[in-house]
Amino acid sequence: MDPDTAQLILPELLMLGGIIAMILVPNLGDATMRIPLTRTRIPILIGGTRFTTTNNPKLPNQIATTALALAFLTSLLFLGEEGEVGNSLHVDEFSRMFTLVFTAALVLASLATTARLPARPGASAPLDTDSTARSDGKVNALIDNRRQVDFHILLLTTGLGMSLMAMATNLFMLFVCLELASLSSYVLVAFHKEADVGGEAGTKYFIVGSVVSAVGIYGMSLLYLWNGSLDMADLATSWDAMETMDPFAAIGVGLMLVAFGFKVGAAPFHLAVPDAYAGASSPVAGVLATASKAMGFVALMRLLLVVTMPSVGQAFWLLALAIVAVVTMTWGNLAALTSDNPKRVLAYSSVAHAGYMLAALTAIGSGLADPDTSTLIVTAVVFHLVVLVLFKMGAFLVLSMLEAEG
Repeated sequence: MDPDTAQLILPELLMLGGIIAMILVPNLGDATMRIPLTRTRIPILIGGTRFTTTNNPKLPNQIATTALALAFLTSLLFLGEEGEVGNSLHVDEFSRMFTLVFTAALVLASLATTARLPARPGASAPLDTDSTARSDGKVNALIDNRRQVDFHILLLTTGLGMSLMAMATNLFMLFVCLELASLSSYVLVAFHKEADVGGEAGTKYFIVGSVVSAVGIYGMSLLYLWNGSLDMADLATSWDAMETMDPFAAIGVGLMLVAFGFKVGAAPFHLAVPDAYAGASSPVAGVLATASKAMGFVALMRLLLVVTMPSVGQAFWLLALAIVAVVTMTWGNLAALTSDNPKRVLAYSSVAHAGYMLAALTAIGSGLADPDTSTLIVTAVVFHLVVLVLFKMGAFLVLSMLEAEG
């Protein structure tokens, strides 16, 4: 890999490095290996009794937080950089802006889990208000590196998948990266599997997500059958050249809209969202409400505004998206009135916010907006997502503190 390419994907390399460090560093110990046919033993470092430093229960959190913070800073530093990475990834200001959104949400989630992640069933997280002896006892009884490592590897994998997905210029690459992040988020939702609500929420989220992903892949296969390529530029050219709507193209895009509608939490594809938020820990629910939603909107914008946006502005998906936006806004706000669970209220609020942003995309598809106005609308959607990270994530972090205090 040449230095220029490495600089372009430095945030992703940092997250990958964090994953590798998470696998190796907490397992460093005093294990030795005997050289065959001799009595000499040499240190192999992996295994045995772990060193005091590597046995620190907060080490995985420190590694993950550092990797995510560095990824955020490098994305901000190289925000104006642009270039191709292979045939399926393109780094530009748009993709890097979303990397900032993803990593900001994940850094906050990682910070919120410091010394608050139970490691064994039935134990509670240590509190700052506990006496030293009691707190130490809780740490020793609760926190185990293995489970800490699992949790934070999943956080980093989610961030890596999201960041790569934002750079994708090929629908197949986009879907693979989307699923990398999604599969990690399914496990994060069910991470506290000892609690019935966590396991149930994770199972529902996984089943619904798997079905929706299958629908999206089928839609993608229809687009490939129609065009012979999944490159977004090729698809856009073929779409613009169509004189009459091809059924394969229309059905393929429609099925992919269903898949991406689930990712953003739009009604009526939102049915698993309230359960997932309620069953997940508050920091994870915050990631779902912010970073995961932003990931879905990147995919939607790539599909609707790059592939299927004709020059005349008469987007065939306009009416369907407009109806979904209205239903999502209305249902999200009304359903929240019937719930007394704070996480469910925030979940329905998140659904309503998805409707607001879908309405903005609908305005672009109507053809009433000139190119400059369309760019301004996309900027407004990105700004909405940035504000969502700051305020919605903040609400979930407050819930996390309240949960930790009982």
